[in-house]
Amino acid sequence: MFSKRGVIFAAIAAAGLVGLAACGKKEEPVKPAVKAETPKPAPLKIAFAYVGPVGDGGWTFAHDNGRKAAIKEFGDRIQTSFVENVPESADAERVIRDMASQGNKLVFGTTFGYMEPMLKVAGEFKEVRFEHATGFKSADNMRAYDVRAYEGAYVAGVIAGKMTKSNTLGFVASIPIPEVVRNINAFTLGAQSVNPKVKTKVVWVNKWFDPGKEAEAATALINGGADILLQNTDSSAVLQTAEKMGKYAFGWDSDMTAYGPKAHLASSIINWGPYYKKAIKDVLDGTWTVEANWWGMKQGAIDVVSISDVVPAEVKKLAEDKKAEIREGKFSIWTGPLTDNTGKQVLAKDTTGDDKFVASIMFFVKGVEGKVPSGK
Repeated sequence: MFSKRGVIFAAIAAAGLVGLAACGKKEEPVKPAVKAETPKPAPLKIAFAYVGPVGDGGWTFAHDNGRKAAIKEFGDRIQTSFVENVPESADAERVIRDMASQGNKLVFGTTFGYMEPMLKVAGEFKEVRFEHATGFKSADNMRAYDVRAYEGAYVAGVIAGKMTKSNTLGFVASIPIPEVVRNINAFTLGAQSVNPKVKTKVVWVNKWFDPGKEAEAATALINGGADILLQNTDSSAVLQTAEKMGKYAFGWDSDMTAYGPKAHLASSIINWGPYYKKAIKDVLDGTWTVEANWWGMKQGAIDVVSISDVVPAEVKKLAEDKKAEIREGKFSIWTGPLTDNTGKQVLAKDTTGDDKFVASIMFFVKGVEGKVPSGK
């Protein structure tokens, strides 16, 4: 028989075994709390209004290349769309308003005639940022941007002045606004810098994109004695016409070599990519402000490319040297003495025209025939 003491000991021992068994039970590890992922920001919606078709080979094609460069830069941080062939009329206001209404927070209007419609829409959509190409008006949420296309026109003029046999150049012009007039003048001044005998004939088509009218204007200029053409219109029709008629011409806004390889002397191109990247980054970073943006060769926005092999090596060097001087700020196209084609002095000797002067040019320099249309 167990003594009472033995019973008590057995009970204590049994309790201990139960406790040990309990202590030996495997505990499940405590899983750390899963941290919720930060939701990815929605892409910045951006819209572009184009005055011509993206396949025009010139102005709108260059803008669309700039849009594509921005996509490559920012990837899925942005979402872009565009509407092409938007006329400079009441339709522009409707299209720009639709873009703002559809959730786009950045809207680019890519031609001068969109200025007033965009300004009106900007007043209605204060949370949207608007960018207007080649204009001069702004608002709290709208700014203008432009390129110094006249720099490319001047370098093209240097080549033309050396290559012309008739000493008569032709210029197919679109709309009589300072943007176009200063390109005509710069082309002429560039040519006269190497050939003082040069004169320039101008035909106005009063449209940015009309291949038929552009071709007719080019034909008229060639029939009038011009053997080298430049344009401030948006299609490749001028170069193609020169090709058909056995004359020379330049590409404009984009590299147009393929449209008339025998006629093509060089192309004055616009690279909108650097500016579009800057503007989009401004919005993404919250640093967008109303400021002046007028870019040229210095910023990589303007260049003269694909100079033809028919251009002698010494002329190519002249063009490249002038590009370098412009890019480095060592040369200003608008330096006096400068007179208009009536003999009136517009810049005194050793005086350089500032941006205000350049932006308001509405006269022809000496050597350009005719008068600037009033536009009325």
